[in-house]
Order: sequence, then structure tokens, then C-alpha cells
Amino acid sequence: MPWLAEPARRFWAAQRTPAPTWVLATSAGVGCAAGGLVAGHRPGLGFALAGLLVWAVAAPNLLRHRAFGQLWLASLSVLLCGVVALRDAAWVASLSVLAAMGTAAVAATSARSAGGVLLSAPAWVAGAVRAVPWLGRRANALSHGRSESLVRALGAVSLTALLLVVFGALFASADAVFASYLPRPDLHLLPAQAAVALLASVACATNGQLVSAPPPTAELRAPAGGPSTRWAWALPVTALAALVWAFVLVQVAALVGGHRYVDATAGLTYAEYTRQGFAQLVVATALTLVVVAVAVRHAPRASAADRLVVRASLGALCVGTLGVVASALRRVDLYVEAFGLTRLRLLVVFGEVALGAIVVLVLVAGVRWSGGWLPRAVVGVASVSMLALAAVNPDAQIVRYNASATAQGRLDVTYLQGLSADAVPAADALAEPMRSCVLAGLGRYGPQEVAGWNFGRARARAAGVPTSSGLACTNVASAQAAQNDRR
Repeated sequence: MPWLAEPARRFWAAQRTPAPTWVLATSAGVGCAAGGLVAGHRPGLGFALAGLLVWAVAAPNLLRHRAFGQLWLASLSVLLCGVVALRDAAWVASLSVLAAMGTAAVAATSARSAGGVLLSAPAWVAGAVRAVPWLGRRANALSHGRSESLVRALGAVSLTALLLVVFGALFASADAVFASYLPRPDLHLLPAQAAVALLASVACATNGQLVSAPPPTAELRAPAGGPSTRWAWALPVTALAALVWAFVLVQVAALVGGHRYVDATAGLTYAEYTRQGFAQLVVATALTLVVVAVAVRHAPRASAADRLVVRASLGALCVGTLGVVASALRRVDLYVEAFGLTRLRLLVVFGEVALGAIVVLVLVAGVRWSGGWLPRAVVGVASVSMLALAAVNPDAQIVRYNASATAQGRLDVTYLQGLSADAVPAADALAEPMRSCVLAGLGRYGPQEVAGWNFGRARARAAGVPTSSGLACTNVASAQAAQNDRR
């Protein structure tokens, strides 16, 4: 790609100028703070603060240039890192961190196009490779330009540290109370702290440099596809739209006709009919978005009639796809009603809702005949969906739903015992013996610490709920079912 050679040359040339001194100092400070907050602690408040600190260099530049789109995405990445301090569920925290990394890459690389968004992660890695010599040149310039001052400063710091260590050790050995106030450094954590500090420093500098000198992929767009003739383009699109609408109409007929209609046409009960196929519908929704993206590239635009055909065809396809989304959600709902709520099923629901929201955004872009804002909006929808999933406290919702549905079958206590501390308040509200059986498997909160503080664990620890011992936890559904009947 010869057209990419010159932007790439300018991108790598940005490392030749030494980083400003304040950038080096800020990055080093962020690294030291992150090393102390993250290494040796459980995921929690320290990690969330580190996710905020890595924007210390980039944020002033974004504010100065009023880059509100990038600020919005950077804020979402910080909030996603904050989920680690909110929820104890490892699967929620892990997905949030992955989403935060992707959103941060899009924000830092100034990605606007679909190609820029897709290549934002490798572009960020390239930016990190560029940022290391950028920082190194400033450190080298400082060491050569002020060698005498640097030696004096290092000597003063070394002497200060030596005096504090010697006299601190003497005072600590002489007085136990004084010794209790002194920090106890854990030397075996030094390698981990150094690694985290290095990564955080580079991440902070990378974000700052990428904001100032974006990669050439920021506005990268695929070569424009040759527009098709009207009939050649409309035939496959309208055929697919017709198929989608036929499927939606069948769903409506099955919903109205109920058991008799389904039994007569498919030989299944209505419950059996609606519980199958939701995975295929999720895949169909995602594939439809791919088809729309390809169709837009090759859509005829020469005349007003061409644009009308494109809008009508893609609009019909997208509206029909919303019907597919509704059908998938209905099937998941009935499946959960029959077999209970699990983490995977809850994740599928939020994923399908996010796909539906993206379809709506595509419809809006089609009406406006402008989609330059769409790639970033899609990233925002994905991030907000992940935040919404964390906000509903999935593990607690699983306990509440499954406990309220035990009248339809035996409760899977073993599954509930494998949930996180987020589920403790919901489990504490259950009837005995179910309450004690579930809580017996949830009492793994770990020691309390500031950097590893987590809202879910703190609330579970503060509850301090006692459990009854000696209970048989193999069949506890009847007690909860009786309580539900009384309600």
C-alpha cells in the first residue's frame, strides 16, 4: 500500500524528538503508583485507580483540543476498569477489562473509521513500541545534560534512605508499638511491582503520544467498492430481506396460534418450539450486520432512485432483523424459564440486546445517509452494554431468579455455591435450609485490604451472616417453594 508509506514514516518519526520532561516524570510516577496499587493485591480499587492514572498524560491534550469523542471513549474505558472495584465475579471483571482495553485503544489511536477501529489494538501496540525510545531519549538527555546534578541527587537520596533504614530498624527493635506503624516491605513482590510499573509507565506515555501523533490507521478505510447496478445490488438484498420477514411472520403466527398451530405444523409443543434455535438467531443477527456493511460499500448512489432503493431495501432488512432479535430474546426467556438462569444465558441476552441496538444505529445512519459516526458509536454501545451487565449484578440476579423458580424443579445448589461474593446479599434472603447451603460455598472473601478493596467482597464481609451447620443440601427446593407459595 504505497499510499500508507508516507503516513507510516511520519508516525515513526515522532520518536526522534525527546519526550517532554513532564511526560517522563508523569509516566514514571504513574508506573510507581500502579506497581504499588496492583501487584500483590486482589483485583479491586487499586486496579481501577491504575486504569484512571494511565490517562494522566493524554487527558490534558484531549481537553485542550476538545476531542469530546475520544474523551467519551476514554471515560468509558476508565469506568470499565472501575468494574473491578465493583464486582467480585471474575468473569464480569475479566470481560470488563478486555472491553476497557479495546475502548482505550480506539480512544488513544483517534480511530474514526471501521478500519481504524478494527486496527486500533495493533496500532496501540505499535505506539507502545514507539513510546519507549521516545521516553528513553528524554531520560538520556537529562542524564547527560545534568550529570553532576544527577549524581548529587542520587547521592542525597541514597544517604537519606540509608539513614532511615538504619535508625528505623533500631527504633523498631527497641519499641514494638513504633514497629507496628512502620511499613513491612515484601521483597518477593518487587519483580511483579517492577513489571507492573514498567507496563503502566509505557501505557501512560503511549496514550499521551498517540493522542498527539495518531497512527496512520486512524482514518483507514477499505478501498471503495465498485457500485453495482441497481437490479444486481437489489436482488440479493431484497431476497434476504424477504426471507427475514418470512421468518418474522412465522414467529408472529406461532405466537398467535399457540400450541395447536405449532403442533400441527412442526409436531412440537409450543414450549419445545420456542426453546430451540436462539443461538442460531444470535449468529443470524451478527451476520446480517456483516451483509449490511458489504452491501453499503457496493450500493448504487448515482441517482435519487438508486438511493431510495438502497434505503428501502436495507431499511426493510434491518427492521426485519429487529424482529429476529425479539424472537431470539423471547426464546432465551422461555429457555431460562424452563432450565434456570446461568451466566452464559445472561451474557447472551445482553449480547443480543447490544446487537439490536447496533441495528438501530445502522437504521439511523441509513436515514441520515451518513455513517461516519457509526464505528465509534458501535464501540460505545458495546462498552455501555458491558457496564449495564456489571450494573445489574449478574451473580445476585442468578440466585434471585433461580430461587424464585424452584417450584418448577430442584435448585442447583452446587452451581450457586460456585458464584462470587456478589451473590451473598441475595443468598442471605433465601429460606433455610437453602440459605445456609448456598452461603456455605460463598464464604471466600479473602483478607480486607485497601488496594484490593472491592464493593462486592466488602458488602459480603460486612454482612457477617451466620449459617446453620449439619444441613443436607442435596434437595432444598421444597422449602423455598413453600415460602414462594406463602408470598
